[in-house]
Amino acid sequence: MKLWDDLTPDELYSFLKLRCDVFMWEQRADDEELDGRDQEPATRHVWITDDRGCAAYLRILRNEVAEHLDARLVIGRVAVRADRRGEGLARRLMERAVELADAAAAASMLHAQQHVVGLYERFGYQAFGEPYDEAGIPHRSMYRPSRGVLIN
Repeated sequence: MKLWDDLTPDELYSFLKLRCDVFMWEQRADDEELDGRDQEPATRHVWITDDRGCAAYLRILRNEVAEHLDARLVIGRVAVRADRRGEGLARRLMERAVELADAAAAASMLHAQQHVVGLYERFGYQAFGEPYDEAGIPHRSMYRPSRGVLIN
């Protein structure tokens, strides 16, 4: 896990390439991939590498105002390279994301692609609202209350 200022150019390139490969080329998402949120001081970048570069990635954003209830953390851009899917990499990333949210005593939410809602449910996320289209892909909003205790 790293913040923007701690990333090397090679790390940045590796996970941005993965995100573009998955979201822009493979899924043909019609949303802007580079939205400016990666550079925010509170954004956490979490990824797994192998000999080919970034194999899996997610980011954790902090919002000043909660999108839903008290969820000020937003997990997003969860991506796994095609040749590494089915190995549990997304699960490993989510374990780390939940650990970070709990350590911060923060509720979190995410915008899940409909076909992977079950993955997030295993981490205590619950769908809310109606299904919707985001970037041309069916999604569900999901929420997880804080389960941690903030230690000063």
